[in-house]
Amino acid sequence: MGGPMIGNLVKKLPDCRIHVYDVSKEALDRLSTKHDQVHICGSSKEVAEKSDLVLSMVPEGSHVRSVYLEPETGVLASDVTGKLLVDCSTIDTTSSLEVREECLKRYPTAYFYDAPVSGGALGAEKGTLTFMVGCAEDDPKWPELQALLGTMGKSIVACGDSSLGLTAKLCNNYCSALIAIATSEAMNIGMRAGMDPRVLANVFKTSTAQSAIADKFNPVPGLSPEAPASHGYRGGFKVQLMRKDFSLAVDTARRVGAKTVLSEVGLETYDAACKDPQCKDLDSRVVYRYLGGREDWQRDFESSP
Repeated sequence: MGGPMIGNLVKKLPDCRIHVYDVSKEALDRLSTKHDQVHICGSSKEVAEKSDLVLSMVPEGSHVRSVYLEPETGVLASDVTGKLLVDCSTIDTTSSLEVREECLKRYPTAYFYDAPVSGGALGAEKGTLTFMVGCAEDDPKWPELQALLGTMGKSIVACGDSSLGLTAKLCNNYCSALIAIATSEAMNIGMRAGMDPRVLANVFKTSTAQSAIADKFNPVPGLSPEAPASHGYRGGFKVQLMRKDFSLAVDTARRVGAKTVLSEVGLETYDAACKDPQCKDLDSRVVYRYLGGREDWQRDFESSP
């Protein structure tokens, strides 16, 4: 997702110099070749030294701690006095709060925010992401955050306080993951009973089963032309990442004492899909394939429903 997000920054902030670091040299080479405004750095520290504000996005809490806290190469190895630091990773709230605490301990006038995103690779490309920001609307940096994140997203939401952006994201992905399973199961039931999946999807669209998953990211290949399912489940949000986020949401539920009835079976489903060689490394809606849904349904139906 980082590549398309940088693309939107370049397009909407044409006079801005963008300094980038990634552990993948290939990713850096692609960015520098594609965008003249992008300047490659050798570490997170170098990015922070050369930038007025820092955006980060990595897969796990340990990675965030490394990006910011590594003694020789981390962001906080640079002087970030007065700078804006925005972490868009989806991680556990404990890691985020630890990094924020250390940041403010070393640089009391710096600003650190959790701001995870939703919308997937498609949303990143179109600049329609949702950013869930761990602050209140009366935060002194809120206007600046809205302007910055608005170059990459359509909905910028102040979630109340530090780490609550992450809480919102984990709750969102918990719900989204379960909707994907339910949509996959329901589509499979209808198709096995003889329904044209296009007709069933249209029923969902105007009924109580309507959802962004059913409309824009339908797990059944061929129903949502731009969805990963219609492209061999390539791209999108990897099933391993959904399993990670779902697990973090389940852990949060346990920590706060929230009763759940679908968490265990949902986690078991995504865990098993991650281990299935036909599903691993593909978009999380590949759960439809894991559940045995038909992908060659077009053979049994005419081109128009």
